[in-house]
Amino acid sequence: MRNLTFMFIAVILLAACSKSSENAGLTFLKTQGQDIVNESGEKIYLRGVGLGNWLLPEGYMWKFGENGDRPRKIEKIVSDLIGNEKASDFWYNFRKNYITEADIQRIAALGFNSVRPALNSRLFVTEGENPVFIDEGFLLLDSLVQWCKKHQIYVIIDMHGAPGGQTGQNIDDSPNNEPELFMYPKNQDLLLELWMKIVNKYKDEPAVAAYNLINEPLPERTGAAEKYKHLLVPLYERLISEIRKVDAKHMITVEGYNWSNNWSLFEQPLDSNIFYQFHYYCWNRPDNLNSIDYFLKKREQLNTPVWVGETGEQGVGIYWATTQYFETNNIGFSFWPWKKMDTQNTPYSINKPENWDLIAEYSKGGEKPDSIIAVKAFDDLLENIKLANCEYYQDVVNAIFARIPAKIEAENYGHLGFNKSYFVNDTSVKSNYYRTNEPVQVNLIESDEKSRTSQQYIYLQQDEWIAYNFNNLEAKKYDLKLKLSADKLPVDISISINDKPIDYQYNKEGWNEVLIGEYDFKQGGNNIKFKLKNNQLKIDWLLIE
Repeated sequence: MRNLTFMFIAVILLAACSKSSENAGLTFLKTQGQDIVNESGEKIYLRGVGLGNWLLPEGYMWKFGENGDRPRKIEKIVSDLIGNEKASDFWYNFRKNYITEADIQRIAALGFNSVRPALNSRLFVTEGENPVFIDEGFLLLDSLVQWCKKHQIYVIIDMHGAPGGQTGQNIDDSPNNEPELFMYPKNQDLLLELWMKIVNKYKDEPAVAAYNLINEPLPERTGAAEKYKHLLVPLYERLISEIRKVDAKHMITVEGYNWSNNWSLFEQPLDSNIFYQFHYYCWNRPDNLNSIDYFLKKREQLNTPVWVGETGEQGVGIYWATTQYFETNNIGFSFWPWKKMDTQNTPYSINKPENWDLIAEYSKGGEKPDSIIAVKAFDDLLENIKLANCEYYQDVVNAIFARIPAKIEAENYGHLGFNKSYFVNDTSVKSNYYRTNEPVQVNLIESDEKSRTSQQYIYLQQDEWIAYNFNNLEAKKYDLKLKLSADKLPVDISISINDKPIDYQYNKEGWNEVLIGEYDFKQGGNNIKFKLKNNQLKIDWLLIE
């Protein structure tokens, strides 16, 4: 009996240790000055992905036009084409399959540590005079939180579509193209009630990192900001006050108006455990690395962490630059989105079903497809959205993490500044392109408005140099290739790989791709430096593969 008792105790202890080990990496997070830290005081850098199109479908991710630009319109298209009964089954299976534990496991395996699920309030509570809460949304969110807890991933819960809509645009499922959250107090009351349901459910859950109160409120171009921005901070204050009555542990994150990025209303922190959020998209052509100085100055004023809740929707060259830019400045980020249909600029791409173009044309006012074709297309979509059936883009993920193998565009040198990431003879002349607040000269090769590939190169003169830093998952040999051009030959280049010098002479006319050689790269951080010994040199990219 004694041995059985000892065995029983041993089994209990083993189970407890296993449980403790499973959750060892997840503690409540909090803000500490301009950092986010865990309960041990260790700094946590939130690097995640946005789970868009799952609980709030967005028309552009379906290749749809104006008649299908938001959830309620997409739902109408599905019902029109396959009938209400089949549509109901479709949406149940869509939400069941779009994000699963397999997605979360993969997100963790790739190196991300957080997700930002975009919620549509309409999946949690009905619209109309007597709103009723809906189980489905809460069950889906709870499954996500449990998967994330299991795989050591934090969750930032994002109210992407608030009751009535906070923007009056398609992104929040606005019913009447007006920011009705701010127009009608009943919608604010309902938002508070919904948040309190969520907060009471997760107030003791460390896997939930933060509550993202409202996504991208009040755009300026529609006049919504001018009319209603005076209501934004009071609404935040009301939500925070009520949340803190039951939950003092979780961080809260708030966004400025005009797609998150106007912080003029924020003069002091709204809470002692808050961080401020902006969204960062570089859509200019030719490519331009937008300055974040405005947010860095506001960070100094507020003395809180700053976080990028959305970045992406471009090409790998911009991804490499922006995520290094953020990390150098101690700004975490969430890449948007994890996956979408028929793309090459997200970690995963959903294969477009056969005849999907007919469905898309219908959303743009085209002819209604045959119901048999539509049913088959939507059935195929339910299979295609499963992670195992999606196409993985390693170059996107490697760019997000600034790791090799990768093509590094020459203009994506480091962000540590003069005499650390670059040296130029004349610091008074700033670049006309890309990094316009720095003196490394970036010039255009060509301008193709539709292309998402880099169209720029670095121009160096004698004694100037640039340096690149990047990560590597395992120590191994890679080929180093460069794309170069020079007006006067030969050009002598001093190359340093992790402080090991290499001399190379370039003596070909025009633009050429040249193999420098095969070299050892270590696990973890690596660096390459190019210094020009004579003449001038144009560098388009370096390829490490």
